[in-house]
Amino acid sequence: MTDAADRLPPRREFIALMGILTALVAFSIDAMMPALPRIAEDLASASPNAAQLVVTSFVLGMGLGTFVSGPLSDQFGRKPVIVGGVALYIAASLAAVFSESMLWLLLTRLVQGLGASGPRVVVMAVIRDLYAGRAMAQIMSFIMIVFALIPALAPLMGAQILRVADWHAIFLAFTVFGVVSSGWFILRMPETLPAERRRPLQFATLEHAVAELAAHREVRLSIAVLSLCFGGLFATISSIQPIYEQWLGRGESFPLWFGLTAIITASSSYLNARLVVRLGMRRLVKAMFIGYISTTVVVIVALAQVESPTAKLLWLLLWQQAQFFQAGLGIGNLNAIALEPMGHIAGTAASMVSAVSTVLAVVLAVPLGLAFNGTPFPLLIGGVVFASLGLLLMLRLGCERAISV
Repeated sequence: MTDAADRLPPRREFIALMGILTALVAFSIDAMMPALPRIAEDLASASPNAAQLVVTSFVLGMGLGTFVSGPLSDQFGRKPVIVGGVALYIAASLAAVFSESMLWLLLTRLVQGLGASGPRVVVMAVIRDLYAGRAMAQIMSFIMIVFALIPALAPLMGAQILRVADWHAIFLAFTVFGVVSSGWFILRMPETLPAERRRPLQFATLEHAVAELAAHREVRLSIAVLSLCFGGLFATISSIQPIYEQWLGRGESFPLWFGLTAIITASSSYLNARLVVRLGMRRLVKAMFIGYISTTVVVIVALAQVESPTAKLLWLLLWQQAQFFQAGLGIGNLNAIALEPMGHIAGTAASMVSAVSTVLAVVLAVPLGLAFNGTPFPLLIGGVVFASLGLLLMLRLGCERAISV
């Protein structure tokens, strides 16, 4: 620990590096959104909605990879798993450049997600190796500021690439991103988990952890709510570009509106940090669901009546902001609730909670995304259903209580 800390890059560089590695997932999802119409035209002209699977197949691969990334890093160290994951991501990105069928593209996206799960999970372990308590919270806050910039910029970057090349070139951008970030990491970061602290990967241990998570009522409910929250978010990311393109006729300006939403949503982390100590995680998540459901119902009624394109855009932006605020205020708190009783197996539990909720969310998001009919109404109605179910499950969780650690 001391040797690694002594060889760390300067604090600002460390924060930037961890933020870039964490943002690999957001860049891989959001930069693809402007390309979905062209992918549908080239590879799925008979079923244009199938292009949305380009997003969810990546998320599915990421969820599956999350099951093992954390435990593998406990056995082999943090650095090999991060570098190996990015290497797999780069290989899949290069393979996707040659996509001539939807099946091949979806397979390469699945493998991309598997690779991206390495940095997604293990970066958190690196930070925990080096920091704890308030120091860790402070570092994470700074990293999230770096991370929040990527969803704002990625669609713009994807759109600019499409101005000079076809959608295959976006995968070359992913390759460059992977090479630069992993090269920076290799050159500047030491291994943060010394050999004496490593633990062998034992499937019996993983099986025991899964059984313990499944046996705990609070954890089960939290994972279910987290899956609903992620499901609404993934369905939105899959469908929002076609809504701007087909329903509003604003496909070219979509990256700007999405970037604006991402920048505003970044404030939700700050808002949550200010409120959670005073209100508690459960109360805040319940309030978030109530606010989202109320806003979405109002937007549905308003959109059913307005005719002005500008009014439609403004109402959609209001809902879009509510959707992303729901994720910003819900996901972190729900993860914390799920892990409250699991302090004795926190690392493995974190991987399992993230993996299960991500995979279940894909199962929920795919049919909702494929229900797109040229209007936002299937997505909005599905969002209300997901949030209502989430609220009902949160009511079963009850009030905040002390957890022994």
